[in-house]
Amino acid sequence: MISIWIEQIESRWYGAALHEGALVAAAAASSRAAVQRAILRSLPAEAPRGFLEQGTDEARAAVCMLAELERGNETAKRVAISSLYVREPLRSVLLAAAAIPLGYVATYGSIARAARTDARTVGQVMAANPLYPAVACHRVVGSDLSLVGYGGSRKPTALKAKLDRLRAEKRGFAGKSTVDVLGGLEIVPVEWAIARAAKDGLIGTGQLPLW
Repeated sequence: MISIWIEQIESRWYGAALHEGALVAAAAASSRAAVQRAILRSLPAEAPRGFLEQGTDEARAAVCMLAELERGNETAKRVAISSLYVREPLRSVLLAAAAIPLGYVATYGSIARAARTDARTVGQVMAANPLYPAVACHRVVGSDLSLVGYGGSRKPTALKAKLDRLRAEKRGFAGKSTVDVLGGLEIVPVEWAIARAAKDGLIGTGQLPLW
């Protein structure tokens, strides 16, 4: 049974769908209804589920973590993903993307290699992102570090939103690194993707090209 808990924290609503302590889906939005819709559409159709009448310690800890992640506090980030209800390669893609730390980005290709799938599949998973904000999909960029898209959209407004989030996460890292997940995920400083955005004319001109 998948247990769903939705809670308001300050002005935002957060929800987590859990099975034996591991995430199946997560969402954050400005209303309870929007969180509920996002979670329900991310669950496998055949999976038994139920809404908790009272939050367990485990469920409340999960939504509190989501709230902290959206605020930019990742000190307590621990993402376990259900192996029963989140099938491969979806689970491996999400595990890899969730492991990208603040201040870095990873390419669709590097995630695909770690998850043993292809970049197109990674793009599809990031466009839907059933585990926001546990999975920071804005940290996934093209093979040339271009922004490519955000939230399933390549519109200028979507790219601007992605760029804004990346610019807020600059931490001054200087070189490539590797995250110890799925045998190793290569990551690069977020500044490199921002520099690519400047080269593409996304910064300073007010214009955002479409790919």
